[in-house]
Amino acid sequence: MPAPSYATVRQIVQALDPALVTLALEGPVSYRDKHELVFRRRAERPNQTWQSDHTELDILIVGADGKPDRPWLTTVMDDYSRAICGYMVFTGAPSAINTALAFRQAIWRKTDPAWAMCGIPDILHVDHGSDFVSHHLEQTAVALHIRIIHSTVGRPQGRGKIERFFGTINTELLTTLPGHLGPGSRTPTPVLDLAGLDRAISEFIGTYNDRTHSELGISPRDAWVADGWLPRMPDSLQELDGLLLTVPKKRVVQRDGIHFQGQRYLATTLAPFVGHRITIRYDPRDISEIRVYDRDTFICTAIDEAHPNLRLSLRDIETARRARRKQLRRAINDRIPTVATREEPRTPQPTKRRPRLRTYEEDE
Repeated sequence: MPAPSYATVRQIVQALDPALVTLALEGPVSYRDKHELVFRRRAERPNQTWQSDHTELDILIVGADGKPDRPWLTTVMDDYSRAICGYMVFTGAPSAINTALAFRQAIWRKTDPAWAMCGIPDILHVDHGSDFVSHHLEQTAVALHIRIIHSTVGRPQGRGKIERFFGTINTELLTTLPGHLGPGSRTPTPVLDLAGLDRAISEFIGTYNDRTHSELGISPRDAWVADGWLPRMPDSLQELDGLLLTVPKKRVVQRDGIHFQGQRYLATTLAPFVGHRITIRYDPRDISEIRVYDRDTFICTAIDEAHPNLRLSLRDIETARRARRKQLRRAINDRIPTVATREEPRTPQPTKRRPRLRTYEEDE
């Protein structure tokens, strides 16, 4: 019997069920992700369910040490409206503090009135990352009456909406920025720093929230606002910070204020606490002010007296310190070649005569 032709084999292969081929060649996990029926849920109202996740962005930026670095993005999305309620862009691996800062921005009222999304969700849908399964997040959820749902390990389908937004960020925003890591392209030279990328993402999120969503037929912002309603809010920003911010530091109140990161913070409310050991909490993105606690009781917000109107971040201060150290090292290295080194003639040391040991007849 003659061997079948290439066209005949191709026709037989093309007639096979794609699901059958996937299951046979790629295994059950690939079959599940490509061919299993998925039930897509949608929350019934705004703030009923939020999704949160991280992604490593396809871009290189100038890191704090001046070297190329690849940043991460943590995003909080409202499931009903697809609106982005909060985000955090950072370098290094995802951590509890970056997640907490994204939730803090999502929950509290924004300074931009167009960014209306805020409030406490009823349900938070996350994966099994170490920051999402932490005891601290669990305590915060209990205090704020949030139910946490963890997606099944290895099955990201339940977070498909936020994964789609990450794809939108990579394809629509990052491709227009310098330092983009395109498929198959040469490694680009980073141009933007973290602050510049943060501003670009903030502007894009504003545009994303205001433009018509293809599935909803209206913008995420209009879907979230709906006919007007009051979101569930924490009693105060101080209460929210006490629950979310995981950067507490112990300090002793000095007579001239609280010293932290080379800054000096003052508030008249600190007068009765001079000499007392207190706890401060701060936002690493803005350390122009700190929040002061006596045990778990909020005392006041202390301001950096030297720069009352300057918004400083911890990264800005660390970058300035590194730059100063590099400047000093260069100055030291420039001076080293100008120092003539010569060997001083060695003065011969007089040799000491070893004392002769007397022996006696009894010793022999």
